[in-house]
Amino acid sequence: MFSLKELYQDIILEHGLKPRNFGKLKTANFTAEASNPVCGDRYWVYFKISRNMIKDISFDGEGCLISKASASLMTETLHEKTMKDAIEVFNRFKRLLKRGVSENTGKLAVFSGIYKFPARIQCALLPWYTIRKKF
Repeated sequence: MFSLKELYQDIILEHGLKPRNFGKLKTANFTAEASNPVCGDRYWVYFKISRNMIKDISFDGEGCLISKASASLMTETLHEKTMKDAIEVFNRFKRLLKRGVSENTGKLAVFSGIYKFPARIQCALLPWYTIRKKF
């Protein structure tokens, strides 16, 4: 029988190895880059925004399993969200990573154990920093 910890690890592995919404979005009307020169992780996030709503989102780039899984889950989570809602999700996710407390984070709760590994928090947050560049 699987424990919750094993399930979370499986979801992170799945998204890290087979990311969703990976590749350049040809219809994007905004692109933002986030990079960590210390470790070499680098992502571009492509947004199709219409009427203050993220109508489509994808990402491209290279990084560790944690940052890639985070980018993949971010694209699934933010699709069809308003800009205001996207910022709120980002803030809840950041609190989850820093304290381990899930407050309405949905699928992102798989990262609830990251707070125990402070060096990995920046990995998980990296793709999310692109939101601040737009919103």
